[in-house]
Amino acid sequence: MRVPPGFPASVLGLVSQVPLQPPSNLTSMAAPDFVFEEGPHIFSPKDLVQLPRALEGVANAVGDLVFVPVSEYSLKDKKNSKSIHVAAVESTILPLDIPLANGGEAFWLDSRTLAHAVVEGSDKDKVVNLYAMSLKVDTGSPAITTFPESPVHIGKFPTSTATNFRYSAEAGVLVFSDYVHADGDLKKVKENDEAWENRGDTAFVYDETFERHWDTWVGPKRTSLFSVKLTKQPAGKWALGDEYVNLLKGTGHHAPVEPFGGTDDFDVSETHVIYTAKDPKLPKAWHTKQNIYIVDINGKSTPKELTSGKQGATHNPVFNTAGDKVAWIELDQDGHESDRGKLVIYDLEKDVRFTVTQHWDRTVSSIAFAHDDKTVFFTAGDIARIKIFSLPVPETPAESTTDPDLPSAFRQPRELTSTGAASGIQPLPNGRLVFTRSSLTAPNDVYVLRQLNESGTPKIDQLTQFSATGLKGKNLSEGEEFWFEGAEGKKIHGWVIKPPGFKEGEKKKWPILLAIHGGPEGAWEDQWSNRWNLNAFAQQGYAVVAINPTGSTSYGQELTNAIKEDWGGKPFVDLQKGWKHVLEHYPELDPDRAVAAGASYGGYAINWIQGHPEFGFNFKALVCHDGAFGAQYHGYSTDELFFFNYEWGGRPWEPRAQEVIKKYDPINFVDKWSTPMLIIHGSKDYRLPETDGIGAFHALQQRGVPSRLVIFPDENHWVLNHQNSLKWHYEVFRWLGKYAKKSD
Repeated sequence: MRVPPGFPASVLGLVSQVPLQPPSNLTSMAAPDFVFEEGPHIFSPKDLVQLPRALEGVANAVGDLVFVPVSEYSLKDKKNSKSIHVAAVESTILPLDIPLANGGEAFWLDSRTLAHAVVEGSDKDKVVNLYAMSLKVDTGSPAITTFPESPVHIGKFPTSTATNFRYSAEAGVLVFSDYVHADGDLKKVKENDEAWENRGDTAFVYDETFERHWDTWVGPKRTSLFSVKLTKQPAGKWALGDEYVNLLKGTGHHAPVEPFGGTDDFDVSETHVIYTAKDPKLPKAWHTKQNIYIVDINGKSTPKELTSGKQGATHNPVFNTAGDKVAWIELDQDGHESDRGKLVIYDLEKDVRFTVTQHWDRTVSSIAFAHDDKTVFFTAGDIARIKIFSLPVPETPAESTTDPDLPSAFRQPRELTSTGAASGIQPLPNGRLVFTRSSLTAPNDVYVLRQLNESGTPKIDQLTQFSATGLKGKNLSEGEEFWFEGAEGKKIHGWVIKPPGFKEGEKKKWPILLAIHGGPEGAWEDQWSNRWNLNAFAQQGYAVVAINPTGSTSYGQELTNAIKEDWGGKPFVDLQKGWKHVLEHYPELDPDRAVAAGASYGGYAINWIQGHPEFGFNFKALVCHDGAFGAQYHGYSTDELFFFNYEWGGRPWEPRAQEVIKKYDPINFVDKWSTPMLIIHGSKDYRLPETDGIGAFHALQQRGVPSRLVIFPDENHWVLNHQNSLKWHYEVFRWLGKYAKKSD
């Protein structure tokens, strides 16, 4: 499942098998009955929480500087400090860190000026203010980038929610998103907000679905795109206009697409804005169809649709440098959010649309044109990595087609990176490309690819080292890969993450943790995670087994699609065979001290394993985070109904769905549940409501199975708060350690 109030503020903490007693203070770590493994060479959950977290790097137009938003949490101060890190792309200039006391967003105004948008003011007077921060490159010894002057105020926006800024320097226009009421007037938002707040009741009333989405009850405001003049005056001072043009007014379009859409949902050229939006004619909760539109950047025309109308979802629309072509990612099937994402190019001058990767069995995840527009770069998942690829831009065919007759040179992408998980690709002049990458052993850092205009393997240079100090001496595992024959003879891939001190030949030395990923269309990849970090588990003394079974992504669409209507089928054949393979090839692992954990679909898997002891895993303990418990109920209660309708064969009352529910709903097998289980759920999880977790907990308690429930009233499908993350790890490792004692 791809992923986006109202629970009591108190946390209900119930000790396993002790019903109806006053709640114990489980959120306190005073006098704990468990402590983390910690030390100079151990990467503990405390280290994970405090490690710097970098977003994607953004280079300036000339390609000599890149800025990176960074945050770093202090457990001692209980504070998350934010800053902008500025690094040089082409020289040994020392980097610059600009503290942001109040956070905010940044974007380039020109090659030496950053704009900083930040919320200031109090209560109802809060607005987003915009500042210019001038940078200076000092070529002395050592060469440094400096921030010689205080930020200069440019102007302010009418609201406190302006965000997702894209600036067209050629047009002198800033495009951004904001929330507005039905009148679409940005300047009346505060007035309308006050009227809503003073309506005299607290009711939310709905006449259509998407009454709530991800973690938010939908109110009277929707997202829209706005443009406003932003220019540099002759005296050198920047000026923000006061006329805000709602580019989507009266269209029924809402962009970016919630809950996760941002600047990747639209792009700007000198004259136009291109964006993706949900089809306004279709019920959004049970359709994924998104259309691509183009509109004049100053709102002088109505939006024009560029998609065929026959597609499913669309993502990541981008202009080429000349502004005469656009590209986007397109899925074929409406309702299938994990369909193969294909690269589509639209020639604006010839009014022709064509699919470039029709015969390439991978899903494109982001796109960017080269500076000379002769090449298109893109990222895609491939064998548990997210790699960068490129293709030459073909000639535009005579008419629109999903399957143009392209020469072989335009069909087989060139692989530019082979490890880790790449994102934030940004082509630069002179055959270069800046990108951000993480791996199993390190969080995001910024890199540059060079010599892209030459044949052979491009050169890669690392520009930042945000985690070097925090990870020094920790000896994280890069993971050992294995393959085995799974269901229906398919080759299935997995990882073993070894704990510190692992030595070959020490039989049954290490307890085993089987980690089951969510999605189910997802994968355990060579990628960092701040939530389910496989090395964080391994560093606590577990040999971690992470299998990518049927339904996983990056191995071809056939394997991904094969989980449809088969959640409890082929994936568990794969998991059983993979488990057997690991035990046969790693005698150091102790099957008598095996545990398993999973979230979302992985949580479903935990619930499914509970009811099927014949699988033979013999786990001593289980951890279920925000997992599906009652599939039929899920078909009615989840926010994105299209997900259930696709995965389970229809709406929950329809015959085919009823057949699948009868076969694969965990709730039908509760009579076999017997393994001690920890259940964790967020009250703001509207993808899989908290009653799934509560229901499973009630079942375990009534069956007399040792169980524990941890509720986070302020978290959604994910645990994002730093202190809550630490508590999450505490409860998980406490539970696992209780039932899978580590060997002396």
